[in-house]
Amino acid sequence: MAAKKAQRPPEQGEKAMIEGILEGSPDAVGVAVIRFDCGCRKMAAVDAAGEPASKIIMYRDQAESICPQCKQDNGSYMRVIEQFIHWNPPAPDLATRNDISTKVLGSVDKQTN
Repeated sequence: MAAKKAQRPPEQGEKAMIEGILEGSPDAVGVAVIRFDCGCRKMAAVDAAGEPASKIIMYRDQAESICPQCKQDNGSYMRVIEQFIHWNPPAPDLATRNDISTKVLGSVDKQTN
């Protein structure tokens, strides 16, 4: 009988990456996280003005490198399934968080035609 290899959920690896980015980015108020349909992620720290506070890191949980598709298109926005900012406590006020989120991730028009 083959032993099952214990796998960590992606969120655990993602949390570890966020903590590492925050630790190396003293000016950061949060980390922008972009998840792709292939399982790869892009992350970068952002400062209080919504400017980069770290380099962009692209990775895939439990893999030596990102997937071939991301290598080819550098993580196309067409394949984004979720994006958000993980705020470093204490988080900025709501208005500041909204301004930073819009600057970093863009805005979504919720109107329908």
